Amino acid sequence: MDTVKGRVGVVVPNGVLFRKSSEGAIRQKLIEENLLDAVIGLPANLFYGTPIAAAILIFKRNKPDDTVIFIDASLEFAEGTNQNRLRAEDIEKIVATYWARLPVHKYAVVATQKEMAENDYNLNISRYVDIFEEEKEIDLKAVQHEIAQIEQNLTAVQSKLDNYLAELKI
Repeated sequence: MDTVKGRVGVVVPNGVLFRKSSEGAIRQKLIEENLLDAVIGLPANLFYGTPIAAAILIFKRNKPDDTVIFIDASLEFAEGTNQNRLRAEDIEKIVATYWARLPVHKYAVVATQKEMAENDYNLNISRYVDIFEEEKEIDLKAVQHEIAQIEQNLTAVQSKLDNYLAELKI
């Protein structure tokens, strides 16, 4: 075991990233001592027996800077019947992003110790990685036109049905 430049990864439930109290104090100490190297968000229902989303915290000794890379890999997975799974390409993307330590649009951000302190040591990935997607604008005139068409079709079908029932004397 190398206690000078060692590295370890720990799988944690997402609540560990933002809950206050003693967990907040622990996060603060780990960040201030510059031990936290990465926060990697994983998809929900990835682990057997638990549907919750999880994260991997990577700790590293003697880091060259005070940054932490936040990776949101929560949307990249293969859906399974009982549980989801990471595909080879998902794992490769996580690993490549971790080693490159560069921002990736809507996927990864490198944050400084100062930024994390400004966020009260909250490590919730969504505070750092913006995955917000603008909703597509709805064309209300087109929707109204479509509804009118459906109502016309319904009227025609209802008329046919009435004729069939009349023929059958029902």
